[in-house]
Amino acid sequence: MKPTIMLTAGGTGGHLFPAEALAGELSRRGYRVELMTDERADKYGSAFPADEVHLIQSDTLRGRNPFRLMKTVLKLGLGTLQARKILKQKQPLAMVGFGGYPTFPPMFAAALAGVPTILHEANAVMGRANRLLAARATKVAVSLPVRNLPSTLADKVVMTGNPLRDNVLAVSETPFHAPEVGEPFHLLVFGGSQGARFFSSILPEALALLTTEERARLAIVQQCRSEDLATVEQAYQKLGIAAQLETFFKDLPQRMASAHLVISRAGAGTLCELAAIGRPAILVPYPGAVEDDQGNNAKFLEDAGAAWPVRQKELSADRLADMLRDLMTTPAKLRDAATAAKREGRPDAVQRLADLVEQTTGRAAHVREYEEVTS
Repeated sequence: MKPTIMLTAGGTGGHLFPAEALAGELSRRGYRVELMTDERADKYGSAFPADEVHLIQSDTLRGRNPFRLMKTVLKLGLGTLQARKILKQKQPLAMVGFGGYPTFPPMFAAALAGVPTILHEANAVMGRANRLLAARATKVAVSLPVRNLPSTLADKVVMTGNPLRDNVLAVSETPFHAPEVGEPFHLLVFGGSQGARFFSSILPEALALLTTEERARLAIVQQCRSEDLATVEQAYQKLGIAAQLETFFKDLPQRMASAHLVISRAGAGTLCELAAIGRPAILVPYPGAVEDDQGNNAKFLEDAGAAWPVRQKELSADRLADMLRDLMTTPAKLRDAATAAKREGRPDAVQRLADLVEQTTGRAAHVREYEEVTS
């Protein structure tokens, strides 16, 4: 029977996608992979490459209402009991958590049961759930330098990078060509629901400030909310700009590889994909984050010379138009930023994390010893 590795992740793509990448790699290495998550992630269940998906009770700490807090604690407690029962039945070699409160019950239950735990932090600021779990974790894997990492965790931390899905790795070696003045300029714009709303508002205003010749060079691929599609399409038609607008792009990594410039939010997954593929970006961190995780993420690529972050409150149509005009007329800036992004990429992150899982369980040492003896 195959040995089992248990994964747990919150119900968003930022948590589930790296877990999906690790699941694929562990499966290739001969492990049975199972996932613990909550009902919010159930829509990913059929696509997630796990041998079995377990839905458990969870909740997120919000506000200070005593009744709400008690309800949250009770749900987390129930989830811990559910996870403990599953662990007793499945006997996994390790539990790997990718953040979000749905990871708290499984990771806490694993620590109580003596199962080795690996905590993965994708952002440059450790999230609240991960901070609560880190002290009990066997190892802490990080994608970026973490700014609020307690010194007591230093011996546990391993820089692995953020595991990337196969569709990202497939295009990661696509060469970057910086367009010369007068050549077509491919612009990719995306950013989730909140980012799509903001970009749908400001981008047409900014592009209206460019000259007719500058607009004629543009070929835009942009994510929009369904309610904004018609308005944005009409605005671009009026400006004479070629644009492909969709609510969701299934082939986003391929679109990223085809872009000369990306405008997006600054989620950890997005940044790691930009780095792996090697594309320059204007980053607009999501302003609603409690601990400004996206602002800190963006600084990582800014310091590397790979991106130009701008706070949303500071990004006017005039400023965005000036930035676009500058980048469209100085291909060397784009080329240098793309090269800098590529230097920060970790396309082997999933192998690094899988190695860490095996090392934590002790299996990697046995494999290496066997290979040395038989070589």
